[in-house]
Amino acid sequence: MQIKNLMSENLITIDKDQNLSDALKLLRKHNISRLPVTNNKELVGIVSERDIANKLGSSKSEGMPASRFHISSVMVKDVITVLETMQLGDVAELMLENGIGSVPVVSGEGMIGIVSKADFVTLAVGIAFDKITVKEIMTGDVVAVSPTDRLIHARRLMIDAHIGRVPVIEEDELKGIITSKDLMRAFIDFRKNVPEKHQKSQIKEVLVEDIMSSNPSSVSKKMSISDVSKIMIETGFNGLPVVEDGKVIGIITQTDILRLIAKLES
Repeated sequence: MQIKNLMSENLITIDKDQNLSDALKLLRKHNISRLPVTNNKELVGIVSERDIANKLGSSKSEGMPASRFHISSVMVKDVITVLETMQLGDVAELMLENGIGSVPVVSGEGMIGIVSKADFVTLAVGIAFDKITVKEIMTGDVVAVSPTDRLIHARRLMIDAHIGRVPVIEEDELKGIITSKDLMRAFIDFRKNVPEKHQKSQIKEVLVEDIMSSNPSSVSKKMSISDVSKIMIETGFNGLPVVEDGKVIGIITQTDILRLIAKLES
């Protein structure tokens, strides 16, 4: 299958000279996690929730509201693009090799669409994926935090591991989950509500339990990839903890499913 048959043609873009507040409004309005960045309608970058969370959580940008940051200072500039005629298996491999969550699709006329890991997950619903279980492709080595860990610790873990979410675990029991979206919103609210002169000291007091999503959805290791994909599509979650006898034994993410599709396509 050519990637043009999977991509989203409904392009929501942002200009490089707009600010982070503008980006946040677009992300929330359209329920998306990244935006291609343009300059005079030409693609010059891409900005994601993770990029925004990393920027706003940085000590170098303490005290500055989101409206003070131009998109050009936050975006990833070296954008990888794919041709509309590229095979989806090759695109999947490209995304995995470069650790990226989406790629703009181009033709001779410029950017015509975008394809994300979420788009690939829609392919994993069907008979072929009914026979493959979570246990076969899940990530067993789970990066996790506790409810009483500092928020800045969770941010650093996610940056270092290059992941978009971490389960919150206490005494082996799943208590919640924290995502790039949660981080982004928490840092924005913090900057709005805490006076600038107190931000440096008070950010250290914000705990994971203050912003985590409680009672998160989880799956069993015996569940089929088809069923997991349905949950991801219905909920918008890009990762689900795997629980057995009340304990977290792994996590399954859109990346795991993308890797499976790349393997099957090859």
